[in-house]
Amino acid sequence: MKTSEHWKQELKLEPHPEGGWFRRIYESDLKREDGRPLLTSIYYLLEAPDFSALHRLQSDEQWHFYAGSAITIHALGDEGQPVETTLGNGIFQHTVSAGTLFAATVDEGYALMGCSVVPGFDFSEFEMPDRAALLAEFPNQYEFIVNLSR
Repeated sequence: MKTSEHWKQELKLEPHPEGGWFRRIYESDLKREDGRPLLTSIYYLLEAPDFSALHRLQSDEQWHFYAGSAITIHALGDEGQPVETTLGNGIFQHTVSAGTLFAATVDEGYALMGCSVVPGFDFSEFEMPDRAALLAEFPNQYEFIVNLSR
């Protein structure tokens, strides 16, 4: 089995602000009127005990499992209640809808994923609220927020 260090070097991954490692691998030639690509994708690697901190995108993001251990995507559903989806145990992709607050964890080792964003990802539409702001917004989700925020 290949190690996380192998993938970091082989795929030329860099640290991601939310946690983990990434590299953009695709940006569509098709653009919106404002010049933003219609689709972007990245490789994303997450190693335990690190986590992808709670964040939101203004676009849909589809996660694709490639290798390693299972990864769990933690989201706050429409009612503000936690919803978990685990990828890697027979489930290989999952879409997080635009505007959803979510995070990700891997129980052991690492998980290598791909993430595709439509319309294409732009850091100007990436929001990673701090813990105090999240606790003010979701006071009934203390443990969830403390475990998945920085």
